[in-house]
Amino acid sequence: MSGVLPTVHVPEEFTAEERTRLEPFFSNLDRHVFALTNLPETVKGALFARYSRSAKSLRRLFLDEFADKVPHTGVQPGSVSGSTAVERAERLYARVFSEYGDDSVAQLGGAHVACEYVSNVLTKVLEWGRLMAYLEQSTRYVPYTDKRNGQWRYHVPVELGEGALRTEYVRTMDAAFECYAAWIPRMQEHFAARHPRGASDSEAVHRAAIRAKALDTLRGLLPAATQSNVGIFGTGQGYEALLLRMRASPLQEVRDCADDILRELRTVMPAFLTRVDQPERGGRWTEYLGSTRTAVERVAAELLGGVEAAPAEEVTLTGFDAEGEIKVVAAALYAASALPDHQLQDVARRLTPDERARVLRAYVGERANRRHRPGRAFERTSYRFDVLTDYGAFRDLQRHRLLTIEWQPLSSRHGFTEPAAIVEAGGRDDWQRVMDGSAALYERLHSGGFAGVAPYAVAMAYRVRFYMDMNAREAMHVIELRSAPQGHPAYRRVCQRMHRLIADGAGHHAIAAAMAFADHTHVELERLSAERALEARRARLENEAVG
Repeated sequence: MSGVLPTVHVPEEFTAEERTRLEPFFSNLDRHVFALTNLPETVKGALFARYSRSAKSLRRLFLDEFADKVPHTGVQPGSVSGSTAVERAERLYARVFSEYGDDSVAQLGGAHVACEYVSNVLTKVLEWGRLMAYLEQSTRYVPYTDKRNGQWRYHVPVELGEGALRTEYVRTMDAAFECYAAWIPRMQEHFAARHPRGASDSEAVHRAAIRAKALDTLRGLLPAATQSNVGIFGTGQGYEALLLRMRASPLQEVRDCADDILRELRTVMPAFLTRVDQPERGGRWTEYLGSTRTAVERVAAELLGGVEAAPAEEVTLTGFDAEGEIKVVAAALYAASALPDHQLQDVARRLTPDERARVLRAYVGERANRRHRPGRAFERTSYRFDVLTDYGAFRDLQRHRLLTIEWQPLSSRHGFTEPAAIVEAGGRDDWQRVMDGSAALYERLHSGGFAGVAPYAVAMAYRVRFYMDMNAREAMHVIELRSAPQGHPAYRRVCQRMHRLIADGAGHHAIAAAMAFADHTHVELERLSAERALEARRARLENEAVG
């Protein structure tokens, strides 16, 4: 038998003593793929930084240069901030940054941070970055009826001081929360009567669906000052960018949170963030961010002052490539051909619409569910949507990170939404009262020298304007996920409109057709099917555990 023999991976050899030193810190010692365990983030990052400039294997490098500085019993983040291992890692980072200018080193370690009792204004700042992961407390599953130290869960800006304006702010916030809390049981009763439990549904499934529907309906009463909890995971580089932006914010709450995050991160990966508060490094960067924001605001005030906003639909397609579908077809053929890109585009232009649709059907394939998304050819064209919808829906859509999104300051000047169920249940006057109080407080703050903190006062039912610019692949993800039957009606409506605009506004019918899981059905009780599925999964897991 002739031919090349298959590659045989020979395990790296370690002595018994070396294996004892390695075992606490590596998931295995015999294979060529392994994970690092029980090491501080700084040490892990320093190992990889050194790794990129060494001919040694990572485990051998650890033994030769780090093992004698790390306690044998294992190292837990936060417990070794003063250890020789961390000090050595910090020195290595300093050398890499100064000698090589290698910012990518800061991508090699990450940390989980929890930010609790932060306003919904601040959560949007925390979640702005693309290269981080976030989980935020949901207004759909968590009723904001519990108090902390006898106070409703909302942020009071320190900028207000202790005067009459602060008193008015607190009174308005309290009234909104009291209305919200009072209407939760009433809305649950309304929906329970409107959607009685089916014979096949358990009491738990029905109760969960009704509760979610009531909270969905009422969240518009909550102000942007409402406090939430956010979990974040990010690399050192991601946190550095986040903190620089936060330190440039005009809001004290945001700057204080930046200080808190930086303090905690320095207990787990201090070397990653040395530049953030150095006057000549992060200090200058923060000044740059703040000065550009102020300059643009000044120019905008000069050029746009007195210009009234034109009427607009909830979702408007403001940018697309007329040849976008042709370019996606060319990109789909690219990896399967030997032709240059411009020639493939010429070929795609000469294809009939049916032929182009045939190419995309082959490229997309048989998708069993929405997670089966086609490849990067769909990144060849993009769409820009200008959206004017309620702040609650914006909160959900804003979390999508693999796109370009920007929003205008939240205000009460674009009007508010009013769920039909509120009117049906007899709550219209209470809803209007909260909206009026929110708008009055906003205007009082805005005109009284506190324009920066005025958005805290705005109820989530008020509309905010923002744009979403995304390629067709990300549009598929956003539209299919957010139009799903269990989604909130507000963002479902936005994404359903986006889907129609891609087909009929841009004329990209084949691309729209590839978004096979875009759901345009009308659903009365959004969470019901999801709660049924959840209960079925729980029952199956319990049966498997018993079996």
